[in-house]
Amino acid sequence: MRAFAGDLPIVLEDASVVAGALTILDRVSLRLAAGAPTALIGPNGAGKTTLLRLAMGLIAPARGKVSWDGSESSSPTRRALMFQRPVMLRRSTAANIRYALAAAGVGRSERAARVSELLALVGLASLGERPARRLSGGEQQRLALARALAKDPAVLFLDEPTASLDPAATKAVEDVIRAVSSRGIKVVLATHDLGQARRLGGDIVLLHRGRVIEVSPAAAFFSNPKTPEARRFVAGELLV
Repeated sequence: MRAFAGDLPIVLEDASVVAGALTILDRVSLRLAAGAPTALIGPNGAGKTTLLRLAMGLIAPARGKVSWDGSESSSPTRRALMFQRPVMLRRSTAANIRYALAAAGVGRSERAARVSELLALVGLASLGERPARRLSGGEQQRLALARALAKDPAVLFLDEPTASLDPAATKAVEDVIRAVSSRGIKVVLATHDLGQARRLGGDIVLLHRGRVIEVSPAAAFFSNPKTPEARRFVAGELLV
């Protein structure tokens, strides 16, 4: 695996996403640059998943613009998105990865070595022949990470990667995220877990009602939040 310089920075300029009469993202300006993971936090319905999809290039803004390394028409070949509830194919763990590699255009001669590398990276080397749908929830999330990494992305978007997992499974997934980040891949994750944002985030982006409320390095955000909304959210109060 290798990280690419392309696609970064991803820059959103006054970007809005609208569905009928509902504004889901409202004039969002944000710069996602190379470096430590960026954690998107905020209450349910704040717009975190929509922001991931917009930055991935799966949806277009109704207003404003999004650019990838200066281009507004960049193909998402160097970006990957892992959904909150990924679907496991009806085949083995290793075959799920082989399928992802084939879809990413990796040649047959390279696939066996890449499968082994990815299985090892996500801690599933001993489970390659197990049916993917018989893996535990945490193991399935790690397999989904391996599949997302099949295309050697420059940017990896993660939507609530440990939702509903127990502490041990959460730690295993977070360890993979750290390993991925250490290889130079930019990780952008949406999470409802403030502890996870503290552990993984280099930068924190707080969203509320579709707007970016505060952007700050993680240490500063949690020790000295600048906005009233951030102070309330860090204190465990509900944002409504």
